Amino acid sequence: MHVVTSEHAEKHGLSLRDHIVLSALDKWPGLSQVELARAVGLDKTTLMSQLDRLEHQGLVVRRANATDRRARMPEITRAGDRLRARVAEASAAAEAEALSDFTAAEVALLRRMLFELIGDHLDPGSCL
Repeated sequence: MHVVTSEHAEKHGLSLRDHIVLSALDKWPGLSQVELARAVGLDKTTLMSQLDRLEHQGLVVRRANATDRRARMPEITRAGDRLRARVAEASAAAEAEALSDFTAAEVALLRRMLFELIGDHLDPGSCL
């Protein structure tokens, strides 16, 4: 699924990492840049360059935290959310097709085992 999602992201002008960052912003609104970096498993420097590019493309905005002016709060824009949703929809369809020969119980077991392997990382879908 990593490759399929990456291909769908690239069709929309995103990298897989861009898509993961946008998805995390959608899933956990209100995270600071530091919290977001931790959530997606990136160091702060790498995340900042991702956010710089996404902000330049109009997919993310960063605002000062209301209680701590030093902290920056990235937010997904409407354009960013539309793009994220298109990639997610295409990836979900590909995943459904890939798993179509399995029963719902088998898919649930597979997911449970994969989450056991991943551990307690905040974003179990990260793979970064």
